[in-house]
Amino acid sequence: MFGIKKQPPIHTLVGEGTVIKGELLFSAGLRIDGEVVGDVTASGERSILVISEKARVCGKVKAGHVIINGTVQGPVEATELLELQPKARIQGDVRYEALEMHQGATIEGGLHPLHPLKAEEQPAVIKLASNNA
Repeated sequence: MFGIKKQPPIHTLVGEGTVIKGELLFSAGLRIDGEVVGDVTASGERSILVISEKARVCGKVKAGHVIINGTVQGPVEATELLELQPKARIQGDVRYEALEMHQGATIEGGLHPLHPLKAEEQPAVIKLASNNA
């Protein structure tokens, strides 16, 4: 209703104090409160990944809707929405469809939209004339 998409449910939790080494593949929803050393990838079309304030991921992150408030060392790709909360720390390039970044979040890497604006969609460039004769 009113264009708001319902988020998939979060059925999986990596609890605080837990360390997972290796690739983590999930569907629907995942919340990480612990540490993952390896890639975290969503399968399927709709997915949500929450990386909490105490969480740490060392590897590639890819999901539909990604919410980060912890640390990620590696590239991040959000095919729908990337939300960077105030304590988010990313070391790696970021690719996103839409981006919401709160004050305090940091990125050490490049920001790349998944679908860059075409030339005709670019904002007009205004050139100012100089009065220096």
